[in-house]
Amino acid sequence: MTRVFFREELEGVATFWRIHRRDGVTLGFTSHDRDLWFDGVLHRAAPGMLPSAIRRTADLASDSAEVEGALAHDSIDAADLAAGRFDGAAILVGAVDWENLDHAVLHSGTFGSVSQEAGAFVAELHSAKAMLEQDFVPRTSPTCRALFCGPGCTLSGMRFTHRSAVVSIDHQANLVGFDQIDPASMDGGRIRWLDGPQAGLTMQVLDSGPAGLSLDAIIDPALAIGTRALLREGCDHRLATCASRFANAANFQGEPFLPGNDLLASYPPPR
Repeated sequence: MTRVFFREELEGVATFWRIHRRDGVTLGFTSHDRDLWFDGVLHRAAPGMLPSAIRRTADLASDSAEVEGALAHDSIDAADLAAGRFDGAAILVGAVDWENLDHAVLHSGTFGSVSQEAGAFVAELHSAKAMLEQDFVPRTSPTCRALFCGPGCTLSGMRFTHRSAVVSIDHQANLVGFDQIDPASMDGGRIRWLDGPQAGLTMQVLDSGPAGLSLDAIIDPALAIGTRALLREGCDHRLATCASRFANAANFQGEPFLPGNDLLASYPPPR
């Protein structure tokens, strides 16, 4: 039977937040003055975190909510926010009775933009209905629209994913070298760190060469030789590459021979 909160004049009710980050870490917080354990998660007392009004509607409009609080808890600090560990994280916001631990989820969704102001953070929350705002209609393009090793591509992700370790680091140039990896195959690829100071984070490869891989995020100064990572090869999404390197031209999701807008809008030459 679902608990109905605030039915009585005086109830012991607190707010709770549960955050599931993309790196596999789950964090729980509550506005109560002591820690609460329920659903297999320890919710730390964090009175400084306050939810704004949560608006839930029955139509297709996206629900809105915000969470703001001080960067005082050990589980949330400015370095993690700047590193993007909370970007796209799933979050549950609800009410809990601190006496019998009855609880109900009032809002579920994902973190949107996270900003910092004067030692405090403000996180915008997107509900599941925000998915309805995405445009899933494909558009013509000369390059392949499919995600490499994703739906439509049909190539095996395991075949092009390698486990490797760091063998060289150039902090000034933001370059990282890996053991037994062909740098040319990593153009446009991505790296997911398995351990080290940035464990669980994913970075995109901007460029590759004999000196190492250039990443789209700043390498942590504490990164050490031997740090392990999963490396997914990249693809430039061109038909020639799909045919010659991957022998997968039959599944190419693009229109490389479609005339462009300039040709369609051009006038015939005068006679």
